[in-house]
Amino acid sequence: MNFQPFPQQTGFYSGKVRDVHYIGNDWLVMVASDRISAFDVILPRLIPFKGQVLNQIAAFMLESTRDICPNWLVSTPAPQVSIGKKCTPFKIEMVVRGNLVGHAWRTYQSGSRNLCGAQLPEGLRENDFFPKPIITPSTKAEQGHDEDISPAEIIQKGLATEAEWQVLQQYTLALFAQGREIAEKRGLILADTKYEFGKIGDTIYLMDEVHTPDSSRYFIRDGFFEKQAAGEKQQQLSKEFVREWLIANHFMGKEGQQVPEMSDEWIDTISKRYIQLFEKVTGTTFVPHYISDAELEQTITKALELLPI
Repeated sequence: MNFQPFPQQTGFYSGKVRDVHYIGNDWLVMVASDRISAFDVILPRLIPFKGQVLNQIAAFMLESTRDICPNWLVSTPAPQVSIGKKCTPFKIEMVVRGNLVGHAWRTYQSGSRNLCGAQLPEGLRENDFFPKPIITPSTKAEQGHDEDISPAEIIQKGLATEAEWQVLQQYTLALFAQGREIAEKRGLILADTKYEFGKIGDTIYLMDEVHTPDSSRYFIRDGFFEKQAAGEKQQQLSKEFVREWLIANHFMGKEGQQVPEMSDEWIDTISKRYIQLFEKVTGTTFVPHYISDAELEQTITKALELLPI
């Protein structure tokens, strides 16, 4: 989306899947695009309505978790747009895992029983529950791949003080517990997710998206334990199916690898999976939002007029 600079815009950043406009010293506009990334690579085709799905789930979850910690969100003037407070981000992602899946499973398969300082018990199978959720942080890379990091290394490198780490850990586990409760009511299991935090003054804020299919993995709860007992593949609602497709087609974001061709049918499948998760998580029917870039720009401009810039 190519917008003219908004009134009092002071900066712009285009991320993997979102564009961020900095307004004055205290505000930002985050526009969720239909881009999709995997293995820290932006894939070549857009996924219809993906931005709307991510933004609306994030807004739903941010409103649902305000009792746990303050967050950055102020308004959502359009389904794919969020306006909120500008925070100074911690350069770490708080990854929390309740089940042995994804990167944790690949690490476990390799024979390692330590992930970011967290000990992994013996005798687990893919998708099994951990005895209790574990936090496995990663660095927040501006370019290239995020990297695993332990809490001790975070404090040692000055990415957070020990006191800040304690707050981040407390917020992360509380948010994950509430996310699991919300998921359970909708017939889902929140297997893992990640949170990003920042500061305004001395206050720590929850930032970015929360409990979306780009940042989380969900299992269908119905039949989960029977499938585990039988060693069968679990039904998952997340972006992991895109990663699995890429791996099956010999792409993991490594140098020299080419992204496989994404057919129209595959794009449609991905879009429908995102919409399915939206409806499952929120319990509401997805309503596609069609708006031109010019109309969207006008909507954002009007919303910014309400801010004390």
